[in-house]
Amino acid sequence: MNLQTARTLISKFAKDEDGLTIVEYAVAGGLITVAVAAMFVLLGGEVNTRITALCAAVKGAAC
Repeated sequence: MNLQTARTLISKFAKDEDGLTIVEYAVAGGLITVAVAAMFVLLGGEVNTRITALCAAVKGAAC
């Protein structure tokens, strides 16, 4: 292996970002999942209260 071949291989390795892209997608997917779960937890009680209030307004106290 000569110096030019080694330089080409090192340059190709440095420019290869396929593995990094997969990790970035995994981290982004995890963050989105955590954010959605947090919103369900934070807004769940409020949504339930509003739906119950709407049901009571439409049907009376039958909810």
